[in-house]
Amino acid sequence: MSTDPTTPSTPPTPSTPSTPPPLQPVRPEPEPLTELPLTRPTGCPFDPPAELAELREEQPLRRMRYPDGHLGWLATGHSVARAVAADPRFSSRYELMHLPFPGTENVTLPPAPIGDLTGIDPPEHTRYRRLLMGKFTVRRMRQLTARAEQITAEHLDAMERHGPPVDLVTAFAHPLPALMICELLGVPYAERALFQHHVTAATSTEGTVEEQYAALAALQEFIRGLVLAKRAHPTDDLLGDLTGSDLTDEELAGVGSFLLAAGLDTTSNMIALGTFALLTHPEQAAALLADPGLADQAVEELLRYLTIAHTGMRAALEDIELDGQLIKAGESVTVALHAANRDPDRFPDPDTLDLRRKATGHLAFGHGIHQCLGQQLARVQMRVAFPALLTRLPTLRLAIPPAEVPLRKDPTMHGVQCLPVTWDAT
Repeated sequence: MSTDPTTPSTPPTPSTPSTPPPLQPVRPEPEPLTELPLTRPTGCPFDPPAELAELREEQPLRRMRYPDGHLGWLATGHSVARAVAADPRFSSRYELMHLPFPGTENVTLPPAPIGDLTGIDPPEHTRYRRLLMGKFTVRRMRQLTARAEQITAEHLDAMERHGPPVDLVTAFAHPLPALMICELLGVPYAERALFQHHVTAATSTEGTVEEQYAALAALQEFIRGLVLAKRAHPTDDLLGDLTGSDLTDEELAGVGSFLLAAGLDTTSNMIALGTFALLTHPEQAAALLADPGLADQAVEELLRYLTIAHTGMRAALEDIELDGQLIKAGESVTVALHAANRDPDRFPDPDTLDLRRKATGHLAFGHGIHQCLGQQLARVQMRVAFPALLTRLPTLRLAIPPAEVPLRKDPTMHGVQCLPVTWDAT
């Protein structure tokens, strides 16, 4: 008789109960942050808040309670920040955002104004960006280099005629990008003084809020008039070119206002804060002075190191898994770009300013479809401005102690209110 293969031929030996493995302690989920770290370390005006580095080390994507009670997220790691910026499932629409800044408990953002590319998503964003990308090519921006060199030289001449000390913001860092935007938009020479007057008043930190709004309204009206003039007589500039597109007059005026706002304050702050950084790192300034060919690398490193536009925001349009976490539809993600650009996993020795570093991959201009449209124009200006300033005024130095340089009180934009400088006049 055959034996059933499933039946053992001998009785089984009773097994000895094994000792269960010891229970592993369950790591508790960290409590959500109760506020966004904003305070920079004392005596370190270029460094992000120290808490951000600690958070990045512990958990690059961390739960955070927003001032209005919303439970969202804070991204501090480079790879996480880059992933958020690249994923179309995260929206840039202002009206979907919960603001992470103190005092915004009852603030609800309206939809982006017409022409504002930062606060809209595809397909609307795609339409605008396709029309504008051809106007901001590397080749076209480099064609503006000669004009940037001329404007830079003129303002250095004026500084020398005035003699030390001067406020570098008003004498140099602010007028250079303002005049370059005049070139870009095609503001007639006869009207540039009026244009700059409105720009200065709208961006001044000394005037009242009412004065700023009035100047901003005057500036927008100026640009609307500029659009109508170019409709009648097209010119060889960005707004003149765009009159041949399907953009309405309102859209053209909105795009012009957006480009002005996006390109002026950021570049002005980079030139001023970048100069502050160079003057407090004299060995780096000496390296750039000795080798003007270092300008391209120097600009990228300064962009990374300073990351003046340091806080971005997105809203999840659907449930998204990222870095082992589930971000649910409707939740806001605040992106600490300055912390991401100091991530040691991406940039060795990240808290050191090293102009010879190849800082490729930094997020100072953002990433993805919303990466800064005018980044090449900003680069042109900085590549001209920093070497020219150091070459013309090799003894340039701060006119006040570094600790007394007043920093901007702005939750999204880092910079200086003024930068008093001096040099050895001949």
